Amino acid sequence: MSDLTWVRRWAQDGRLYAILAATGMSMKAVFVKLGYAAAPMDALTMLALRMGFALPLFLGLAWMARDPQAARLTPKDWLHIATLGFFGYYLASLFDFYGLETITAGLERLILYLYPTLVLLFQVCLTKQYPSSRTLQALGICYLGLGVGFIHDLHVTGMSSELLTGAAWVFASAVAYALYFVGTGAVVKRIGAMRLAGLAGSASCLFVLLHFTLAGDRAAFTTLPPAVWLNSSLMAVVSTVVPIYWLSLAIARLGASRTAAIGNLGPVLTVFASWLLLGEPLSVFQLGGLALVILGVARLKPKAPPAATAAPKRASA
Repeated sequence: MSDLTWVRRWAQDGRLYAILAATGMSMKAVFVKLGYAAAPMDALTMLALRMGFALPLFLGLAWMARDPQAARLTPKDWLHIATLGFFGYYLASLFDFYGLETITAGLERLILYLYPTLVLLFQVCLTKQYPSSRTLQALGICYLGLGVGFIHDLHVTGMSSELLTGAAWVFASAVAYALYFVGTGAVVKRIGAMRLAGLAGSASCLFVLLHFTLAGDRAAFTTLPPAVWLNSSLMAVVSTVVPIYWLSLAIARLGASRTAAIGNLGPVLTVFASWLLLGEPLSVFQLGGLALVILGVARLKPKAPPAATAAPKRASA
C-alpha cells in the first residue's frame, strides 16, 4: 500500500496527470509519420481524420461532465472555449502537421517543446509575476537537454530549406499551443477540467472539419488504406482526447507554467518511440538530452494544490 503513496501524492498535486499527458501527446508525431508512410496525403486530410475520430469522444467527455450544480456557462465562457479550441487543437495541430511533412518526429518534438518558455513569457507579460529561481533552473536544465538532442538532429538531417520551413511551422505550432496553455489556466477552475476538455476539444474538431469541408480533398478518403484509418483512430484516443483531459487536470492543480515544464518529458519519449517504431536514429546526444530533461523535471517542486482541487466535483474530476 505504501508503494502507491507517491502515485496518490503525484495525482493529487497534478504531476502524474502532467506526465501521462506528455506521454500520450508524445506519440502523436509517431502516428502522423506512420500515416504519411502508409499513403500519400496532405496535412489537412490527416488532421481531419484525427479530429473526425476525436469529435464523438470529446462530446462524450462534455456529456459526462454535466452537473446541475456546476456554474452555468456565460457567453464569455463560450467565447473562451471557442478561442481555446481555435488555438489549441486547430491552429497548433494544423501547423504541426504541416511541419511533420518535412522534418523528423524527433526534431518536431524538440522544437514544439519550446512552448514552456513561451508560456512563462506570456504569463510574465500578463501577470507581472516572475517564476521562482528553482523553476527557472529546472527549465534551464530541461532546455539544455533539448539543445543537445537538437544538435544530433541537425547533424543527421542537415540544413535545408525544407528543414527550415518545417521547423518554422512547428515553432508556430508551439506559439499557438502556449497560448492555449495560458488560456486554459485562466478558465479551467471555473469551468472544470472534464467539461473544458470536452467542449474545447469539440470546438477544435469543428474548426478542423469546417476547414476540411471548405478546402480539403474529400475524395482522398475513398483511397486511404486501413493502416491510415487505424493510426488516425489511435491518435484520436491515445494522443488527443485522453491526454487533453489529463492536461486540464494537471493545469488545474499545478498551473500552466509547471505543467508545461513537466511536458518537457514529451520530446524524450518521442525520440525513443521514433527510434523503436519509425527507425529514426538514436545517438549519445539524444541519450544525454534524455538525462538532462529527466534531471530538470525531477527538480520541479509543485506547490500544494488548493483545497478546491484536492476534492473536485464530478464536473471537474
